Amino acid sequence: MSIEKKAVVYQVFTRLFGNTNTTNKPWGTIEENGVGKFADFTEKALTEIKDLGVTHIWYTGVPHHAVINDYTSHGISNDDPDVVKGRAGSPYAVKDYYNVNPDLAIDPSNRLEEFKALINRSHDAGLEVIIDIVPNHVARNYQGLTNPEGVKDFGENDDTSVAYARDNNFYYIPGEDFKTPNWENNYLPLGGEPQDMADGKFEEKPAKWTGNGSRLAQPHFNDWYETVKVNYGVRPDGSKDFDELPSGIEQEDYKAHYSFWKGKNVPDSWVKFKDITAYWLDLGVDGFRYDMAEMVPVEFWSYLNSNIKIKNPDAFLLAEVYNPNLYRDYIHKGKMDYLYDKVELYDSIKHIMKGYGWTDHIPVVQKGMADIEHHMLHFLENHDEQRIASPDFAGSAELGKPAMVVSATLSTSPTMIYFGQEVGEPGAEDAGFGKPTRTSIFDYIGVPHHQRWSNDKNFDGGQLSEAEKEHRDFYKRLLNFTIGSDALMGEYQEIHFYNKENTEGYDHRVLSYARWSTNEKLVVVSNFDAQKSYAFDLKLPEDLLQKWEITDGTYKVKDELYGELGSTLQIINGTGSVALQLAPLQSYILSIKK
Repeated sequence: MSIEKKAVVYQVFTRLFGNTNTTNKPWGTIEENGVGKFADFTEKALTEIKDLGVTHIWYTGVPHHAVINDYTSHGISNDDPDVVKGRAGSPYAVKDYYNVNPDLAIDPSNRLEEFKALINRSHDAGLEVIIDIVPNHVARNYQGLTNPEGVKDFGENDDTSVAYARDNNFYYIPGEDFKTPNWENNYLPLGGEPQDMADGKFEEKPAKWTGNGSRLAQPHFNDWYETVKVNYGVRPDGSKDFDELPSGIEQEDYKAHYSFWKGKNVPDSWVKFKDITAYWLDLGVDGFRYDMAEMVPVEFWSYLNSNIKIKNPDAFLLAEVYNPNLYRDYIHKGKMDYLYDKVELYDSIKHIMKGYGWTDHIPVVQKGMADIEHHMLHFLENHDEQRIASPDFAGSAELGKPAMVVSATLSTSPTMIYFGQEVGEPGAEDAGFGKPTRTSIFDYIGVPHHQRWSNDKNFDGGQLSEAEKEHRDFYKRLLNFTIGSDALMGEYQEIHFYNKENTEGYDHRVLSYARWSTNEKLVVVSNFDAQKSYAFDLKLPEDLLQKWEITDGTYKVKDELYGELGSTLQIINGTGSVALQLAPLQSYILSIKK
């Protein structure tokens, strides 16, 4: 898939976005702590998100997952608190893949229509829509209420007398009943509040394997006990009960992968997820974010993603894969568009933001990713990671500014931000199951900094402090530049080590590199030090200027973030230099004007 300009994904936790209730009682009910709705994403809200410099919006937590709220009057069965995390439930314990979370609807009976209307509003605002698909596991109480005609529920036709059969959707522990975990760390479902179903029991006969692969009838408290693992035709001994991909197909496009699988008999779970994604594409969804994709065989991804691309060649396919040794397989064999660049880039930048990492590591990481750099989505926050402003991470949103410039401009890959990141949300709430430093995805809570921006659903930043307004303005300037830049979809060359060797006053708390296309020449330089200012003559090496076809002379330099500079680029005997002064945490995106 080719994108002419960079993509920017805005991940928003749908349940929390429009919640104006400022009560943050641990384990608070939906009435006590409030909940946002699909309808809160108004034309104004979506326009403001788009104008931030966003191209895609990932609505996290849309598929109907297990919740505690009582919706039996709408024909939805209650969920047992003993197998639900938090009071609001985990978005990654999907209960019904053909409908949406009833919490998010004004009228739960009309919930799917309300989400369809949100898809349409998002498209009208110029945003493409991404939702979650969680292929590795489903809620223990999976129950499809609105399946299309002929669609069987997960497990409906399983032979539960055996641990494994290729076309079973789940793995079983014959002869043993499921038992709830022994609660630890002072944890009790619903925070210990008495509730009829919170009795330490959940009926499942026979017990199924748990989502993270535990084969115990009584999973551990730290297992994904609220979910069951989906069977893709991988036998309990790890051998595969389906066709292998032929040698060389990793070099072929999705059409070749589609042709390979066409007409082949594949495990039932493969077909179920193919049908699920086709259903959402037909409703207007533009792409998917796949949870824990590396826990599902790469051959399935070849099958699924090629089917998706045949239906919509421009579908945006993003996967969570944390093992760098698997990156290339999941991109080339699994036909993923993008993977999280967590273990390499994110972890390196996090160490620098925390004060003990060196910028020297970033060019090394980027060199190692050179062949797949376009496919490695960059982020500094998401629902799994600590908020930058959390005391347990950087302790200040300002420390994220140079990191954000680097994350957004280092490669041709998409950039992702998490709602509230642009106003410095610290994730400080004790929400119940979810603990501070990460905005909880399990509880009903308000998100204070974000709420000040939403300003009672005016979505105008009316309650933000001046520092928060400035922070959002920085994000808006940066992201809008990135989505319009040719150079950021072009070439890259690090000039960091050249400057460490040849520039007085330049060190490992600064980073610099060049990005360019035929029409645009950029130099990015960032100061990661929160205390120290820098003044130096940044050097541009001869081989870079030869690639740019720029000869000796004086050239204008502009900072694309905040405007004109007093400096110029001086090229003498083939080597260039720009006199710069960098305040603490300051970055420049310098464009060179011939």
